[in-house]
Order: sequence, then C-alpha cells, then structure tokens
Amino acid sequence: MKTIKGPAIFLAQFLDNTEPFNSLDSITSWVADLGYKGVQIPTWDARAIDLQLAAESKTYCDELKGKLADKGIQITELSTHLQGQLVAVNPAYDVMFDGFAPDAVKGNPKARTEWAVQQLKWAAKASQNLGLNAHATFSGALMWHTVYPWPQRPAGLVEQGFTELGNRWLPILDAFEDAGVDLCYEIHPGEDLHDGVTFEMFLEKVGGHKRANLLYDPSHFVLQCLDYLQYIDFYHERIKMFHVKDAEFNATGKQGVYGGYQSWVNRAGRFRSLGDGQVDFGSIFSKLTQYGYDGWAVLEWECAIKDPVQGATEGAPFIDSHIIQATSKVFDDFAGGGADIELNKKILGI
Repeated sequence: MKTIKGPAIFLAQFLDNTEPFNSLDSITSWVADLGYKGVQIPTWDARAIDLQLAAESKTYCDELKGKLADKGIQITELSTHLQGQLVAVNPAYDVMFDGFAPDAVKGNPKARTEWAVQQLKWAAKASQNLGLNAHATFSGALMWHTVYPWPQRPAGLVEQGFTELGNRWLPILDAFEDAGVDLCYEIHPGEDLHDGVTFEMFLEKVGGHKRANLLYDPSHFVLQCLDYLQYIDFYHERIKMFHVKDAEFNATGKQGVYGGYQSWVNRAGRFRSLGDGQVDFGSIFSKLTQYGYDGWAVLEWECAIKDPVQGATEGAPFIDSHIIQATSKVFDDFAGGGADIELNKKILGI
C-alpha cells in the first residue's frame, strides 16, 4: 500500500480578475497559505500557463516549477477539460461549445476539432516537460443527445459512435504514450464516457490502450445514483487521478435525476463543499489506499451554496484529515513467529 499525496486544489474554479485570483503567482501564494501542497492547472487559461510554450520549452517548465517550489507548491497535473470536450461534439451542441474555442475556429467544427487535438498533444508534451505522470480531460460526446432513447436509437448507432470516438482519441492516446503520461478521463454526465459501462465500451475501441485511464470523482456518481465505492473495486487499476468533490441527491415527488431544468441550488442533485454533502470520503480514502493509489487528492470546489473562499479554506484540512498513512506492518505482527516448516506441518497434522 501507498500513501495518497495531498492536499491539492484544482485552480479552474478560483481563477478570476481580482487579486489574488488573477495570476498564477498570486493564487498559488494564496493556496499555499491555506495549507495546499499541490495545484492542478487548467491549460485553457493563459493566466495560469502558456500550454504551447510548455510543450516546446523545458526551460519554461523548469522555471515554472521552480517558482512554485519556492512556495512549497507542486504541480499535480495539467487539465484540458474544455479542449477535450471539443475533440468530439455533436452538431446539436455546436453553438454552445463554440464558447470553449478561440475565435479563429468558431463556426468551423472541423477546424475546432483539429485545434482541440493539437491542444491535447501539446498537453502530453507539456506534462512530460513538467515531470508529470497523469493528465485530466473530458472525452467529448457524439451520443449524449440519445442518452435517454426516445425515439429509440437506430440499430448500430452506439457501436458506430464509440468506434468514431475511439478513432479520434487513439492518436492522442499514442501521443501520451510517447510522453509517458496517463490520460485520465473524468467520467461525467454530458460526456460519452459517463459511467463504468461507457468507459469499458470506449476502452474496447482503443484496444485497451494502457494510457486510457480514469479521473475518479464521486460527486458525479452520487448524481447518477451509481455505487461510487464499488466503482473503485471495479476500476482501481485504471484510476490515476482523484477529485475530492462532494455532492448530495435529495429526490422529491417533483424532481429526480434530470433536475427539472432548475438552477443548481434548486436541483435534487447538487454539488456541495467538502463535508456538506453525502459522499463517504472515509470509505473512499480507505479503498484507494487499500488498492495502492499514490496519486494526489485534489479538491475540486463546486458548491451551489457556500462561498468559494470558505470552501477552499475548509478543503485543505478536510483532505489532510482523510489521508491515511499506509501501514508498513500488520497490526498483529507482535504475536507472530518466524517461518518454521516443521511447526507448520505439526499444526496442519501432516
């Protein structure tokens, strides 16, 4: 067994235009003061990182790491959630997802996908230059508009959809293999990879690619009414990243999983700050430690009620209190004896 690293924090939800949230230098000083030891960096925000430069310049990466190390902060992983989303977009979502893309490719789905693929390939090289071993992204979605099939899905639609999705991601996965970095899909509603079964279907299409791995986030499973603890039993060998994020699901006679088009605060399922929701983090940390997960525990803060500064302030000690120092000995070793073949035979009656 190994000890989980942390606490760390995903910066995406905290970057803003006001101090101390408007530059990597100031926001990392802020999180260091809160007790965080690592940061997960969103690569679509130029205030945090120049992704192309990080892919092309080891010197830039070394200087970036050095500046953070002076504050006691490590880079845990990079994230391309928004770019990954654009690797696969059904035309029904073109207008809305154009907001994730630069102006030069808006209104041009083919160019937008090419841009997104290049971003992921740069992320692989940038991760390598930074000495990282895992990267976070979304799968995108070609089939999400058919998730609840009415009218029924035509025969072969899902098979063809996953074949296309696999074809789009295989060159990217190969780039991550060349870089020696695991590509971790955050399993998430709105993505074609939104539960265990869909991940398995995708994995088959990419030939069980060893770099196709998982970012484990229990909050998205609470909102799907999926067993987030058994999920670890099934997929622990592929879990290479961990978002520590809380959620709650409170069904009523008026509303369930789909949320009735309501705002987050009025949904039956909503994200909460750590400790305010229903996720059993004690059991999660125990299972991950049992299975030898030695990556980072990264706070992803998204709460419909609590202020983000309070959420971040409370998050570091919450994570720290759940990290288990993995034991190097068995608790009853004191009562044991050395190996003795003859004694064992006697006990067994042989």
